[in-house]
Amino acid sequence: MLESLKTVSIWLQSWATPEMGLWGLFGSAFLSATVLPGSSEIVLTALITAYPEQAWTGFFVALAGNLLGCLLTFGMGYAGREGYERFQHVRVQLDGAHAQRLQRWGPPALVLSVLPLVGDALVLAAGWLRLPLASSLAWIALGKAIRYLLVVLAVQGLLSLA
Repeated sequence: MLESLKTVSIWLQSWATPEMGLWGLFGSAFLSATVLPGSSEIVLTALITAYPEQAWTGFFVALAGNLLGCLLTFGMGYAGREGYERFQHVRVQLDGAHAQRLQRWGPPALVLSVLPLVGDALVLAAGWLRLPLASSLAWIALGKAIRYLLVVLAVQGLLSLA
């Protein structure tokens, strides 16, 4: 029994490489940017703790994965409205106070997409409201980059104290 546990442990350790960590980080960041729950910050922290030399690579991998996930979420909102209008044979009128506020503030409001719980809903709503894609992604990228930058700097600071 103990031998089989050792074998499994060795096999799992063979997967614990910086490259596999980066792939895991990408997947976590991608899924975290969709409506699925997740926390890519924890995975980024674990990667930097295990492989401090991968901190900035991890920053860019997490940012890329998260932006691609946001693009999917934005597209889901856009396609959702398109499908709803097509199958219901109606034109959506956006009378809600939140929708009007998001349309008034426009893409700069998407810098708040980093907020827990409401961030993904903002991106989905931006797609539904058909906000301009390029400027929306730029504002989302700014918010996400600041968040991941703070994580990298915090973990590096804590590691330098040890």
